[in-house]
Formats: sequence, structure tokens, C-alpha cells
Amino acid sequence: MSTRQLSVWVVDDDASVRWVLDRALNNAGMNPRMFESADSLFEALKAEQPDVLISDVRMPGTDGMEALRRLARDGYSFPIIIITAHADLDSAVAAYQGGAFEYLPKPFDVDDAVALVRRAGRFGARPTGGHVESDRVVPTMIGRAPAMQEVFRTIGRLSRSSMSVLITGASGTGKELVARALHEHSPRAQKPFIALNTTAIASELLESELFGHERGAFTGADSRRIGRFEQADGGTLFLDEIGDMSPALQTRLLRVLAEGEFYRVGGQLPIRVDVRVIAATNQELTAAVQSGRFREDLFHRLNVIHIIAPPLRERREDVPQLLDYYLREAARELGTPPKRLVPEALNLLTRFDWPGNVRQLVNACRRLTVTAPGSEIRPEDIPDELGGQGSSRAGSADWSLQLARWAEGALLDDGGKPLLDTALPEFERTLITAALAQAQGHRQDAARRLGWGRNTLARKIREYGLE
Repeated sequence: MSTRQLSVWVVDDDASVRWVLDRALNNAGMNPRMFESADSLFEALKAEQPDVLISDVRMPGTDGMEALRRLARDGYSFPIIIITAHADLDSAVAAYQGGAFEYLPKPFDVDDAVALVRRAGRFGARPTGGHVESDRVVPTMIGRAPAMQEVFRTIGRLSRSSMSVLITGASGTGKELVARALHEHSPRAQKPFIALNTTAIASELLESELFGHERGAFTGADSRRIGRFEQADGGTLFLDEIGDMSPALQTRLLRVLAEGEFYRVGGQLPIRVDVRVIAATNQELTAAVQSGRFREDLFHRLNVIHIIAPPLRERREDVPQLLDYYLREAARELGTPPKRLVPEALNLLTRFDWPGNVRQLVNACRRLTVTAPGSEIRPEDIPDELGGQGSSRAGSADWSLQLARWAEGALLDDGGKPLLDTALPEFERTLITAALAQAQGHRQDAARRLGWGRNTLARKIREYGLE
């Protein structure tokens, strides 16, 4: 289908969004039509229907989720792109379960939106929607950063599936939260979710922990033990730090995944189970496979779908929301009123690299709730190891001196490349990252802070690979 013939309908109660999309779609050679409510959309559908529909989620009257249900019930099959300013896990999962083609959080880049419409036009009919409502208790996952939005999308796409998933990421990035969300938004949600950190149990006991044992199987086995696989029957078993599992246990795990059965330690009868396995590791498993430390066939069994839990330094725009949430959680745990970060303290914590990721941030919120006097957390309350004033003062005083020393060394070690060709890209990349973090990802605001136009910032982001 030619994009010049593509009929694209947009329903959004925000006139500015309609104007931007109308202009962008027209410029792309498409045929857009704008609606300010779902009710006017359904009236127009009596006469014709579009090739692609773009719909907001939260609107007066019939909202986007209700529109999805009604379109599915009435048998419409064109692809639907859901856009929303409330870009959380629930919205992503609800959109995909309702049959949406794709989910696009606001604020979005218009070029990305146009490319997505083209892809939807090539795709054609959308899948039939399933249930949208859910009363499940979902783990708290916070994130507007692009990397977290991709995690949300994957969870949404897998919401009707029981595929094996491999989650990778550094320690403290929330891999178990991702696993729990996958379970809670799956057909197995009413069955058990069993989590096991394989490094927390001595290797000689891990086999019994996973598969159970019969009475008398070894010294100390005074009674039969039901292992984690049996406990998770019908549900999900989450195996954390899978990269450290011994070769013998890797072989047994592979058999369970391949055949759906195992023997208890000391047992004679096979036990059949139906378990979805989600594995996680902070290691590079492909390197472990190449070195022979991890079975290649097991790696491929686990790595059906791969989700990367991003480090916090790559999602700085999420830090303010995470701090607000976990400061309130810490206050609730301690039975005290929640404390508020003053803007200067928030800036310090947002610029901090958080090497321990979300886990370190959670502990920092507990610590600051206890140690900061009064109802506000000020820069002087933040310890140096969390990017407090001591480290901030040293950094602000020394950066120009450090730059001068670097330049002197680079000029002495002249490799023929102009100095500015090396320094300027790094300088601009650092300032762009800081401005985007400060503006919470809003490019127009970041461009203003940098003194650039939005198009210049967009070009620099593409040039430096900062999407």
C-alpha cells in the first residue's frame, strides 16, 4: 500500500497533538483525519474506516481503552496505535491486551510517530483484542525513559504468552521486578510465582532445592521435600543468577525444559510439571557459552525472549519519580511523614551515577528519611558517596583544571588529529545528556537550556547516538 494513499485517523482531545500529527502526516504524503472524541470517531466509522487509527488513552467521554474494546467487539481490524502521557506498565499491558498494534508514550518524536504509522500501514489488520481489565497486584515499575518503555512494551507483548524469558542487567536494576510483572501479566497469573537466587544456596544443596528429595536420599533427609519446580507447577519459576549454576545442574535443568519432567533426588518415579521458567543474570552469558562455562543448548532454551534491565545511569529522567516514590515508601515503613527533596538536592541525586542502581536508590531513600533533620532533604544532608555537596564542590572547582591538564597531555601526545575534533563531541555529548536529564527527557526544554533550537538538538542526538 502506498503511503500517499494511507488513510490515518487521529482521535485526541488535545488540539495541539492533533495539529502536530495532522501537519506531520500531511507532510509525509498521508491522508489524515482528526477527531476530538471517540464518539465522533464512531460516528464517522458508520460511513468508512481508516487504514490506521491513532488514539489517545485518557479522553473525556469514551476513553481509549473503552474504544479499543468497542472496536474489537464490533469487528474492526485496522491497526491501532495508542498514545498516552501516562506511560506506565499498566497502560502498556492494557494497550497490548486490548489488541493495539503499538504503544507510544508522550511526548513522542513526530518522525518516530510517522515511521510507526507507515509500519502499521504495512502490517494491516490488528490482532483481535483480549481482556483489558485486570485486578492483579502488579509489581511497582516506574520509568518514562526509552529503555524502560521498551521493557514495558515487551511485557505487554508477552501478556498472552508463557514463553521462556532471559533477563540480563547489572545488580540492582530490578530484574526480579521484571520477572514478577511478566508473571502477573500472563495467563499464569493466578498460579504460583516462585523465586530462587541460585547463588544464595550452597551448590551441593541446590539440586534438592530445585527438584526436591525423597526421605533418606542423603544424610539429614528425614522427610520428603517438595522442590521449587513442583511448587511452581502451573505457574512461573524465576531463577536469578543463572550464570553461576554448575554444569551438572545445567544438564538437569535442560531436561526439565525440554521434557517437562524430572526426578526428585533419590526418587524413582518421574514427576511431570508445567512451569514457565524466567531466568536472570548479571553476567554476559554468550561469553560464558564461548568459554564452556554455560551450556549453549540451555542458553538457547532460556533465551527465547531477551529483556535488558537498564542501569539507572541510562535512565536519569526516571530518578526524580523513583526518589519521590521510594521516599514515600520509606516514610510508610518507618511510620513518619514523607520528606521532600529541595530542588538543589534533587539535582545532585539526579546527576549521581547510582552504581548500585535502583537497589542503591531505595536504600538511599531509607537512609535520608532517617538522617535528614526536618521535613526537607537539603544538599548538605546528602553524603559525599551519593554525590553530596563535598563531591559536588570538588567537581565544580576542578573540572576546568582537569580539562586544562587533559588538553596539555593531548597536545603533547599529538597524533595528528585536531584537538577540538576530539574534545567538542565529548563536551556536547555530556551537556546534552545533562540537559535531557534535567528536562526529564523533554527535548524542547532541553534545547532551550542548551541555547539551541529543537532541530539542532534532534540532529545532535542522532549524530552522537543518544536516542
